[in-house]
Amino acid sequence: MDAYLSKEEIAAYHPYKLQEDGLTPKQRAQKRMQDLDLWTDKQYMGRRWGIGCVALEITQRCNLDCTLCYLSESSEALKDIPIEEVFRRIDMIFAHYGPNTDIQVTGGDPTLRKRDELVAIIRRIREVGMRPSLFTNGIKATREMLEELSAAGLVDVAFHVDLTQERKGYATEVDLNEVRLEYINRARGLPIAVYFNTTVFDGNFHEIPKVVDFFVQHSDVVRLSSFQLQADTGRGVLAERGFAITQASVADQIRKGADCNINFDLADIGHSSCNRYGMTLVSDGKVHDLFDDPTYIRKVINATAETVFDRTNKRRALESIIDTVIKTPSLLPESAAWLMKKGWEMKGNLLKSKGKVNKLSFFIHNFMDACHLEKDRVDGCVFMVATKEGPISMCLNNAKRDEYLLKPIEIQKEGVVQFWNPITGGFQKNAPEKLTVEHTRKTARGRTKEKIEAERLAARATKTADVKGQAETTQS
Repeated sequence: MDAYLSKEEIAAYHPYKLQEDGLTPKQRAQKRMQDLDLWTDKQYMGRRWGIGCVALEITQRCNLDCTLCYLSESSEALKDIPIEEVFRRIDMIFAHYGPNTDIQVTGGDPTLRKRDELVAIIRRIREVGMRPSLFTNGIKATREMLEELSAAGLVDVAFHVDLTQERKGYATEVDLNEVRLEYINRARGLPIAVYFNTTVFDGNFHEIPKVVDFFVQHSDVVRLSSFQLQADTGRGVLAERGFAITQASVADQIRKGADCNINFDLADIGHSSCNRYGMTLVSDGKVHDLFDDPTYIRKVINATAETVFDRTNKRRALESIIDTVIKTPSLLPESAAWLMKKGWEMKGNLLKSKGKVNKLSFFIHNFMDACHLEKDRVDGCVFMVATKEGPISMCLNNAKRDEYLLKPIEIQKEGVVQFWNPITGGFQKNAPEKLTVEHTRKTARGRTKEKIEAERLAARATKTADVKGQAETTQS
């Protein structure tokens, strides 16, 4: 393993600048994979898209205080960036990566943003030709809100639910299936794909199979389940994960819960140490691996590289695959053979379910610790964050978050250049030289909250001791 990046090397990294090299986003991505020796016949990056996804953080505020959190200790005290800047970043993302780029509208929790602004952001992303996803803990994501966002162009909603959020009344990960089911029912019937994110840590690793089984039983609505391995980054109070939690061990837990030998090695999504992906079909509650014929599936991946799948409509997505296969005559004999084989394998389940089949994908995301960044993984990143200065790797951004957050944003208002202050939320004529956050108990989260509480308790203990000492002196 290469040595981890030093603080100086991390500081030397900057967001990507828009390149005028004559290449398309996918060509640029392919070249990046080739330069890093990551280009294979199963590599999605540079073949299916120019970037995996881009996080658009529209607020730093959150209504939870997770024990694992990538946000910085300053985040909760910062105001929401101006809507003009959000729109500018949307245009910047499009300029870098082009149509059909997947945008994670996130935060903090994006549902804390003003409702009309959240709707406008979703609409703007869709209008320029990209695909917006809402990443939320779900607390404020009501059915009414999801309906309005869907009408504005929302493609996916990803609910993050796990024990690190310390939701009151839920002692186990399985207990939280009650929350997951509520969210599923909120989104049921809407033309949006439903995902779930789960952070894997020592406290819930043993329960992952039961969580997977829950997603299998609700695969009529749930399209993808993402498991994100614990990382020591941000303001969370938990540190490095135990040695038992690895991509391989989490993949085994997923297989156990699905009761299926899911292939997580067929598709490369950027760096294999960062991402693992498996795809299955579910019929009558039985999971069947979709990647069990690697040679054929890789041919399909290559043939459908330019195909845009409609994630809001299962029928149209299937029609897109069929249309592509029909237009690729060399694939027809193998496709017919594969369908016959898969149909025979699933015949009993298909009969019981009256032909109903659902697609359920599993994603394993291995974030890096902020102090353990590997250069090849940073350079091969497929998950960007849109900063004021351009897109940057998520793990790298997490390691230097305040460098971008605690900067004034230059905005032209009514023909005059002004500077937006992220702490006050106001505009001023001149850019402040340095911004410093002073926390209150209301804005403190994670380690800062623990520190403030410890100082408060210490002060109370000192005061009690002083009062006791004065009383004893008076009595004597």
